[in-house]
Order: sequence, then C-alpha cells, then structure tokens
Amino acid sequence: MNNTTGELFKKVLSSLKPPPDMTISQWADEYRYLSPEASAEPGKWHTYKAPYQREIMDAISDINVQKVVIMSAAQIGKTDGFILNTIGYYMQYDPSPMLVLEPTIKLGEAFSKDRLSPMVRDTPVLSNKIDENNKKSGNTILHKIFPGGHITIVGANSPTDLASRPIRILLADEVDKYPLTAGKEGDPLTLASKRLTTFWNKKEVYVSTPTIKDASRIEIEYENSTKEVWTVPCTICFKYTTIEWANIIFDKNNLDDITCVCPNCGAISSEVDWKEQFIKGRYKAEYPERKTRGFHINSLVSNFTTWREIIEKFLQANEEKKKGNIELLRTWVNSELGQTWEDEGEQIDEQDLFRRREVYGCEVPADVLCLTAGVDTQDDRFEIEVVGWGVDKESWGIKYQVIYGDLNQKNIWNDLDEFLLQTFETFDGRKLKILSACIDTGGHFTNEVYKFCKPRFSRRVFAIKGGNRKDAPYISKPTKGNKEQIYLFTLGVDTGKSLLFERLKLTEPGAGYCHFSTEQGKGYNEDYFTGLTSERLVITYKKGRPIFEWRIKDTRHKRNEALDCRNYATAALEIANPVLKPDNNKTPPINNSAKRGVRSKGI
Repeated sequence: MNNTTGELFKKVLSSLKPPPDMTISQWADEYRYLSPEASAEPGKWHTYKAPYQREIMDAISDINVQKVVIMSAAQIGKTDGFILNTIGYYMQYDPSPMLVLEPTIKLGEAFSKDRLSPMVRDTPVLSNKIDENNKKSGNTILHKIFPGGHITIVGANSPTDLASRPIRILLADEVDKYPLTAGKEGDPLTLASKRLTTFWNKKEVYVSTPTIKDASRIEIEYENSTKEVWTVPCTICFKYTTIEWANIIFDKNNLDDITCVCPNCGAISSEVDWKEQFIKGRYKAEYPERKTRGFHINSLVSNFTTWREIIEKFLQANEEKKKGNIELLRTWVNSELGQTWEDEGEQIDEQDLFRRREVYGCEVPADVLCLTAGVDTQDDRFEIEVVGWGVDKESWGIKYQVIYGDLNQKNIWNDLDEFLLQTFETFDGRKLKILSACIDTGGHFTNEVYKFCKPRFSRRVFAIKGGNRKDAPYISKPTKGNKEQIYLFTLGVDTGKSLLFERLKLTEPGAGYCHFSTEQGKGYNEDYFTGLTSERLVITYKKGRPIFEWRIKDTRHKRNEALDCRNYATAALEIANPVLKPDNNKTPPINNSAKRGVRSKGI
C-alpha cells in the first residue's frame, strides 16, 4: 500500500468511526461560547450556572431516547441550553440534517440572525463549519450547510417548508405559539415529525412555555412523558424536594426577607441557602418507565432571575386582577411557574347581577368621570349602551336604549346621532357628553356605518369590526382600506369578553367593578342581564386540537346584543384612552369634564 492509498484509507475509516462518547452538556462545557449580543455574561459556557439543564441536555444526546419534552418557565435559558447546544453538538460530533421549527418564519429569521449565527461565529470549533460569506455555498438565512449535514429553519405557519427535506433532528421551539394548522395541511408538529421517518436514530425536542390548560400542546406532550421535576436537598433534613410557589414565604410590604419552607421538615431557609444546593439537584420522574423524557422547570430554580423579581411581578399581576384584568396573572403563571392557566370557564349568573342593581338617586353617579357608548347594528334597530367610567375603570351602566327603524332611511341615523349628542347630568351638577363611541360595522349596513362615522371622527365616533383571530389583541391599529377611507378599528372580541367577565365576577365596589341601576327606563331589566351573560367560554376541538370559543350558553335565548354593546363601550374607552383621576375639588365646575381630570391620550 503506497502513501497516497494509505492516507485515503485512513480518511475513509475516520469518517466511519462512531462519534465520541460525549454528552451535550460535556460538549458545551468544553467548547461552547456565549455571544455578547445574546447573553448578559458572554464567554465560556458553564453548565454549573444552570444545573437543571445538564440532565435535559444529556437526555437529548442519549441514543436510547427519541423524544424529549421541556415544559418550562421563560427565564431558564432554554434556547441556549436545549436548542443551540444541541445544534452545536450535532454539527461538530455527529453531523446530521436538522430542522428548527419556530412559530413563524419571521421568528425563524430572528433566531438565525440573533442566536444561531453569533453562536457559530463565537464558538471556535464551529466557526469554520458554515461558510456564510460565500454566495455559492448555498447558505441562506434559513438554510445552513455544514460538512455532513445542514440546518433548516422554518415557520410553523409554512406548509411548504414543513413538507420538504428529510431530517434526523427536530428542534421545535415555543410549540404553544404554533398555529392550529399550517395552511390547510394540518398540525405543524405532525407535519414536521413525518420528515423523521427515514432515520432509525431520529431525535425530537419540544420546548415551550405553556398556555391554557387542556389547550396547551406542550402540556399534552408532557402529560404523556416521564413527567420529571427538578428536586434539591433541603439545607436541614437533606431530603430532596421541589421548589414550589406554595412554599415561598414573603411579606408584600417588605421583600427584603424572602424564604422557602421545606415541606418535609418545616425548616425555613433563604434563597441563597436553597440555591447553593442546586448543584446537588436531580430530576425525579413520576413515570420512569415511559420512553419520552419530559421535564418541568419553574423560574424559582433559575439562576437568571431572583425570587424578589418573581414576587414583584406576581404582586403587580395581582393588582391588575383586582381591576378586572386577568391577563398579567395568566402570563405570570405561564412564564414564571411554567404551568398552564386553568380557566374557570367564563359563565356568570344573570340573576346574581340583576339582584345587585343599585339605586343611583341621579342620572349619573358622582364618581363617574367620563362616558362612552357602544352601538350594535341590527337590520331593524340600533341597540346602544352608555357606560360611565371612574378611577381604575370602575364602571356604571347609565342607559341601555333600543332605537327601532329602517336603516335604509335617514331618520333612524338622525335619531342615533341625536342620542349620541345628548348630555347626562351627575348628582353634583356636572353635565357630561359621550366622550367616545364605537359602532359595529357588521351586518348589512357596513357602508352606511362608514358614512355615519366619517364626519363624526372629531367626536370620537369610531367604526369597528370583530376580528377572527382568537388570540388577537383587544384593540388593533386602525386601517383605512375601506370605501369611505375612514379609520376602522378591529377588536379582539374574545379578549374583550374575557376582560368583561373578569370584571363582572368582582363582588366588591372598586377597581373594575360593574354597577347597574334599578331605575325604570334605564334598560337594566332581566332581559338585559340575560343578554349580557348569554355566552360562555367552552373548549372545542378543531382538527384534533383543543381551542377556546365563546358560545351562546342557552339556544333558547340567542340575543347577545347587551354583551356586544358593553364590549364596544369598553373598546371606546380603550381607544379614547382618557386619564381617569379622582377629583378632590368639593365644588366641581359645570360643563367642563376636562377639569375633572378627564383628558384623552388617544385619537
């Protein structure tokens, strides 16, 4: 055998040898570098700084494990630990075709530019693997080629990308943010996993912060796994236990002393004492016999945040809940505890609301600072509610009115205008006009609503429509792509209904509480409350995936105009965005609501 043949033979044998006996955490500790634009502490990677990551990373590189599921809080370093370290490991030691699945293509591009490229650039053993400067190399933002494999980054909303190349490693990031279906092709995770079928040593890694109970994809995957939780030894009895929110002790008026009680021995130790034990931590599996490894992590075990920061976020979210805004608390449960939010099933008893009506003793109670109106458009009538708003969005139902007529005729539109122009007098003599109104453009009179709203824009009379997306924000940026070229606001009606029902649940006057009048002629009769509470939030299934929908709770009573009107009146307040401040003046001025602290920050 000559020298040339011998060298060639050595190269062939070298390419056939199995990868070295090294786990992902060992690879990261030896080779990985954190980039300055992606880390608060750039430089050499050290797994001991986040010890709960070690067993998860090693499970991913375990040849006997096909699928790893991580349901976690937000600030635990999951992208660096479980996505990027996995990519780096397989690029260098076990080259394979890989796919990174992000919720959208835009997020995929951001991941490639902001996280993947800096890691490859700053980790010496990877820096020469991908030639990003050579246009002929075939590398793009969403497709990277390296010796022996490639990385493809796709959006879960792109069915074409999900149906292309075969892959061995699937890294699915933030799976709870995926759409229910990629175009018309079906569930994105199912589509992506079909591309693994040709590999005997395939690997699936699902990572996500959870969302709603029974509708969270990561929760479903976790429930069918080994269900492993991070445990650490107590500083006193040394028994292993989980660090849970229920065991955290703090005084909301003094957050300088925060401790955690051991559920085994009752010993109370500080955050520093508990976190010193993290290096000895380990995972405990509820179902160790299952093939899929599943891990749960909350932010209390993270070294990237403090318990004080977590508690401060909780206290802020809890204050918002008192005002009827549950969204911050929902986000806190998902992002800090890494748990799904268990919705109580939005349903209010109309009789309870009817019985708690009050005697105002005046047209508008003294605590009302401004008025808004919501108008629901039907084929033969307008249904309108005027709502008074006070400090912290405490509300008073002022009047519910139905105006009947032919919407093809000018008279009924004049009647509507006259209604919206009227003034309402408070107990202390102020005369308030309607600050803002929202009119529904649904139904058969969309263009007529546009024509009505256009000359009244300066009075903040806005045209609105309901959005189709279940996760849409309450108020989206207005558009002008309609025939009349007026501002049209799209409402996240489901978000608005959830907000309203949280406020209707409140039983004590104050922030967010809803008052209603007993006075005859104001419209707050039993039919009103039947309409206000006509819908409830239910779980339905679309193409096998659970989703939440608002549905009529009793098919015998399908009238939900009162619910829509209150929703639109609330939207009018959010669009106008007045500053609602208490007035300490004992003798408020007449006919000048601006001096009462009402000032519009909006349009």
